[in-house]
Amino acid sequence: MTGPERGNVDCACVVLVHGLWHGAWCWRLVRRRLDAAGLRSVALDLPMTALGDDVAAVRRALDLVRGPVVLVGHSYGGAVITVAGAHSAVRRLVYVAGFQLDVGESISRVLPESGIQATRLGAALRFSEDARQVGVDPVMARELLYGQAPTAEADAAIAQMRPVPRALFGSRVDRVAWRTVPSTYAVCAQDLTVAPQLQRAMAQRATDSLEWASDHSPLMSHPDLVAALLIGAAREA
Repeated sequence: MTGPERGNVDCACVVLVHGLWHGAWCWRLVRRRLDAAGLRSVALDLPMTALGDDVAAVRRALDLVRGPVVLVGHSYGGAVITVAGAHSAVRRLVYVAGFQLDVGESISRVLPESGIQATRLGAALRFSEDARQVGVDPVMARELLYGQAPTAEADAAIAQMRPVPRALFGSRVDRVAWRTVPSTYAVCAQDLTVAPQLQRAMAQRATDSLEWASDHSPLMSHPDLVAALLIGAAREA
């Protein structure tokens, strides 16, 4: 967990879960806006050693949060909150270009019969010599992950990205919280990493959805949009 629980508005706490290669730092601009609104928030640093480890880390954090929670997952973080969101504190799940998976699916195998064309992310992946760790080519990352982000934000993000185990791509979820917990899906229509068509298909599983003309990382390119969504969700929760 990064920093103490912040904010004092009498509403749900927002717990933020990042995607692959990232850390709690990627929520900095969003948290600044949540702070300004007086909203409580917590950003997590996932171990990214295994899906089960990441789910356990989120559950431990939820045990420590006061009151109800809006649990937010960006990209791979969506797979994590899909499982961890069954925690009794969670009142709403929010997916930001996130993997709202069903039982038996993984982030590399979602709606396999849909025929949705893959993005260029595969070409950007860089593997360790033993092929167990996966990173992203920094030049391609700028286009695929941060196409609309300010240059300084993209540079800082690329400098902090860390490799992850290849096994995370094939880790299947064994339970889905969104069947019993209300969920909101934010589709990023200009995403070059997770195909917008795939996002729209997953969004059909959510209680409600909306669409932004955003790249894959609205946390950095459109933090006002993300913060406004989370402030509304927290006050309703």
